[in-house]
Amino acid sequence: MRLHTLLGLQIFQVAILLLHDWIPLPPLNDVRAARRGHTLGMIALGTAISSLFPSIGLALSLFHLRSGWPQWLHFYLLAAYGFLFVGELEAWWVPYLVSPQPKRAVEYEEMYGNTYAFLPRRNGIRINALHFLLHAATLITLLLVVSLLVTGR
Repeated sequence: MRLHTLLGLQIFQVAILLLHDWIPLPPLNDVRAARRGHTLGMIALGTAISSLFPSIGLALSLFHLRSGWPQWLHFYLLAAYGFLFVGELEAWWVPYLVSPQPKRAVEYEEMYGNTYAFLPRRNGIRINALHFLLHAATLITLLLVVSLLVTGR
């Protein structure tokens, strides 16, 4: 059960990472606003960087699904999603909760101001629902990987 949940979370996250700047899903994203503030090359680079390690982890997880995940794959997933989560914390949660970053707040407002958010604005930042879901999925993924490592399953 935990393995299938983990696999589902990986699919969800990789899909968001690969598609959220490319396919319009209003009110969850605003592709036009993202393109006003960044070149296509910058968006493509951002997509590649953020999705590379989770995509490799997903491919390896699918490859080893029938035979069972080797322990090294759990460590790879821990590293890949740990790295992703640290990036999410740095990009969103630290400026939101701890350390105001006015320049970033303006950029996020331009890119995500027309997206749905349920958290209140703090330090000029409004974390939209899609990013909140991605970050929650990343945290749950990390917790599941740790629980699989601890239990040896």
